[in-house]
Amino acid sequence: MKKKVADIAEQIHEENTSILKYNDENSLSCVLTLAYYSAKKNYNMYRELAGGQGFADLVFIPKVTYQFPAFIIELKWDRSAYSAIEQIKKKNYVNCLKGYTGKLILVGINYDKKTKHHTCQIEEIYK
Repeated sequence: MKKKVADIAEQIHEENTSILKYNDENSLSCVLTLAYYSAKKNYNMYRELAGGQGFADLVFIPKVTYQFPAFIIELKWDRSAYSAIEQIKKKNYVNCLKGYTGKLILVGINYDKKTKHHTCQIEEIYK
């Protein structure tokens, strides 16, 4: 699953970002928003949502009428997908989900500027 998410992010990043702004976290964030646009039917999406000791890059909170897990997505470049997950935990971004209980998916996506390769780390927790 992690490889599939990374591969899809990589494909959409390549297809939808100008070469002039390719190595930019905001571009990757916009691309992932585009990639998950179909999720708007079931989720409320937030970019740079305040929580804990910082801002989570992307947060998907399920709409009340649906029973889906919430997602917190942290983006990195030239680091590791694991470090993105660690940042979510260390900075307690889970606090942005006040009132939410249930399954929570933590997603870290890293982009390597030299190789243009994406990696992904996924963890499930319960809140």
